[in-house]
Order: sequence, then C-alpha cells, then structure tokens
Amino acid sequence: MQPLTALLPGAAHLQNLHPIVVHFPIAFLTMAGPLYVLAGVLRREALAKTAFLFLAFGCLAAAVAAATGLYAQDGVMVAKSVREHLLHAHKQWMLAAFYLSIILTLWASFTAGFPKKGRLVFVLLSLLLIAVMAKGADYGGRMVYDYNAGGNACSQPIEFSR
Repeated sequence: MQPLTALLPGAAHLQNLHPIVVHFPIAFLTMAGPLYVLAGVLRREALAKTAFLFLAFGCLAAAVAAATGLYAQDGVMVAKSVREHLLHAHKQWMLAAFYLSIILTLWASFTAGFPKKGRLVFVLLSLLLIAVMAKGADYGGRMVYDYNAGGNACSQPIEFSR
C-alpha cells in the first residue's frame, strides 16, 4: 500500500484496503432502493434509469468490497472471540447483500432497468437489500469501532464483550 499512502496518508494506519472501498456499495445501493420507489410511485422512467445506474454501480462496488473483505479476513487483527461473534456474521450478511445485488442487477438488466412484471417484488427486494446491508454493516462497524479491526490505534487483540 506504499503508493496509496502517499496519496492517502490515513491509509497507512489501515490493515487492508477493505475500509476504503466499503462505503461505495453502501452509498450506491442505498440510493437505488428509494429511487426505484420514487420511479414507481411517480411513474418516471428517467428516475428508473437513474436507479438502475445506482444499482449497477453498487453491484460492481459490492464485488470489490466483497473481494477485498474476503482477501482481508484472515489477516485482520481481532481476537478469536471477535472473529467468531462479529466477523463471521458480518461476512454472511454482506455476502447475502452482494448476492441480492447481483440478482437485482441481472433482473433489471433484462427488463430495461425496471421490471414491469413483478415490480412490487423488485422494489421490496431493493428495500430488503438496504436492510440486509445495514445489518451486515452494523457488525462491521462494531468490529472497527469497538475492537479496532480497521487500524492500529490501540493494542490487539481486544476480547469480545457484549
């Protein structure tokens, strides 16, 4: 990460690249759901196209976040108890969100960005995606803010506690 730290000095404190990329799928996929709701309610195809772009970019960003997370999981410095209680759950929830984003992106791709048949199911799944992502992100946030999984600000490992 040497060239990266010259551009982003804060990255020198990171254990891996995952924390740098995770916010992109969260932002893109979180915007896609409400935009699809608005597109359906207001019957605006332009909003549906914008929602599709957010969904597609979110899915691509989720692929990068999943790849960096899977690559980093063995090297992240957390106690075994934190790994068992938080990291495993974070991984499962976020992979579920990634797979759901793939399904929605493929579905939208084959239906000009916003399906006419099953539209309500599509919108509900888009909103479910946000909930699944939020649950998974909560586990990730606990690892970072409660157990210093994102950097080296305090000594490791910190044992799990409720």
